[in-house]
Amino acid sequence: MTKLKAGVLGAGAFGRHHARKYAEDHRVTLVGVMDHHDERAQMLADTHGVEPFYDVAPLLAQVDIVTIATPPSQHAAAARAALEAGKHVLIEKPLATDSADGAALVKLAKNKGLVIACGHQERLVFEAMGLFDAAEKPSYIESVREGPWTGRSADVSVTLDLMVHDLDLALKLLGAKPERVEASARSEHGRTADAIEAKLAFSGSEAKFISSRIAGDRKRTMRAVYPSGEVKIDFLARTFENTTKFPLNAAFAETRIGSDPLGANVTQFIDAVLGVAPRPAVNGEEALAVLELALEVDRASGLPSLT
Repeated sequence: MTKLKAGVLGAGAFGRHHARKYAEDHRVTLVGVMDHHDERAQMLADTHGVEPFYDVAPLLAQVDIVTIATPPSQHAAAARAALEAGKHVLIEKPLATDSADGAALVKLAKNKGLVIACGHQERLVFEAMGLFDAAEKPSYIESVREGPWTGRSADVSVTLDLMVHDLDLALKLLGAKPERVEASARSEHGRTADAIEAKLAFSGSEAKFISSRIAGDRKRTMRAVYPSGEVKIDFLARTFENTTKFPLNAAFAETRIGSDPLGANVTQFIDAVLGVAPRPAVNGEEALAVLELALEVDRASGLPSLT
């Protein structure tokens, strides 16, 4: 079998993870990594014994698939360059920072017959739990996703940085877009929201989302209330409490997907490219719906999405 040639754009925290996953997959040859910070690119390239690149075009000329792990405000331009060059793309969340740019990426990928995937890997956690197979839809969802300031992804709001994960899960669980969006936010490190609370009304359901990157401690939880009970998830501890009758997998964190959702997301992207699977874990249309909702939350808060 001819191996896929892979590259990673962005040698930060997520870029390092993606590079490692490509290097570990027997179906893939990691060709190189690109970052405009020469030292960062060199360090990650040395880790895997591959070539460092300092511009996008030379790397794209040598690969079949590419992960976009640049700062979020650069996602759209990098992904567009990759798609125009005929490369399949896995874009770390968010898909883009503008809905028109996101829609253009989805359209371009479709026209060229290319796979476009997005890094909403919390969805793989729910897949491993079996929660998407539940026979009921939640009537109420409450999520908290907080952590201290790190400066990472500071070019976008905390909504596009953190809350997008929970918005994606809610859209998947409820299977509908909200009818009303309310939000309040505050900023400490720039123009965009560093802490935000959003309340969304769906047909027959409500949801509350709290996200902060200026909190004292890390917290990643979600509570979903169903007609037959509740499911409380702790994403950090990888545990849940279940009072419903859903046959959820208590040992989900020990499964291949549950133990490494980012790796599973990369694997499913490769599967889709090779035709082993009909689609990636999160496709372009789904990622676009999350982006549009996140931007709507920011608009409701009165703060911009970009710094």
